[in-house]
Amino acid sequence: MKITSRIRVLFISLVVLGLSGCVTPPTYVTKGEEFPSMYVEKPRSLLIMPPINLSTAAEAKDYYATTVEMPIALHGYYTFPYQLTADVLKQQGIYDSELVYDIPLNKFYDYFGADAVLFTKIVHWDTSYTVVSSTLTVSIDAEIKSTKTSAVLWQYNGTVVVDLSVNSGAGGMAGLLINAIATAINTAAADYTTYAKVANGRFVGSIPYGPYHPLYLQDQQMKLISKRKMENP
Repeated sequence: MKITSRIRVLFISLVVLGLSGCVTPPTYVTKGEEFPSMYVEKPRSLLIMPPINLSTAAEAKDYYATTVEMPIALHGYYTFPYQLTADVLKQQGIYDSELVYDIPLNKFYDYFGADAVLFTKIVHWDTSYTVVSSTLTVSIDAEIKSTKTSAVLWQYNGTVVVDLSVNSGAGGMAGLLINAIATAINTAAADYTTYAKVANGRFVGSIPYGPYHPLYLQDQQMKLISKRKMENP
């Protein structure tokens, strides 16, 4: 190998090592450290508000709304039926969760007897499609706020990327065409509700267990990656 070629390889290697050294490792915290207010206030019932849709996908809100109630209930909290909540809010002239996001939430205790309110924001619900590949990106911001103080008891922001591409294993131009057709069909027929459940599973898992779960108040030492938005603007 020529000297110039060796220098070039060495330089590239140093650049790669330098870039890898710049990657910030994730910060791990315990649930007790990340969400102390949940263990202090000990909410028993959660009112699940209709999602706030910040994405460009008009249907995202409907897909997502039907997937939140069950995992929260299985996590040990009493949840109010989502459709009943939506109907009561409409009767009060509230058609969008953004209308009540920044106001005192004590009225929700008066209306429902809820200890806390869960707000979710669909930040991204995007399908990226090329001839032979397709991905769905779902980004969710979520918060639990107290109906007594309006303080944030818990919050999470995360992204799930789902690969919708299909590889038939066939080669050549014919294989490329088969893959392109299969990917298009798979994208069109994708069950987005399933992927919303995946996104929900990520954030629900970080919520401290509720009083109707066997691990209630026993999960304070469970570790998770810190998702505090104030530390990751």
